[in-house]
Amino acid sequence: MELSDELWKEYGYVTSSTYRIKVMKSLDGKIKMPSQIAKDSGIIQNHISATLRQLKEHELIECINPDVKKGRLYRLTDRGDDLVKNWDK
Repeated sequence: MELSDELWKEYGYVTSSTYRIKVMKSLDGKIKMPSQIAKDSGIIQNHISATLRQLKEHELIECINPDVKKGRLYRLTDRGDDLVKNWDK
């Protein structure tokens, strides 16, 4: 699938931050808690929270259980998945 102009803009946004790249790659095909993302990516927890918030605002990831305080789970949205799948093209 070829990326739309809108997704190319998101690609530029994501790839301008190593934290956003690492979080997106960590969530590729997986559902994870922020602590798991931090461990997998080597980024400290408070940076993970900020990065998740940024990616959520761009509709590239979503929280699948937003009503809980602990143990929130995140995954890529369809847009985020399309972006990661086309990353190296």
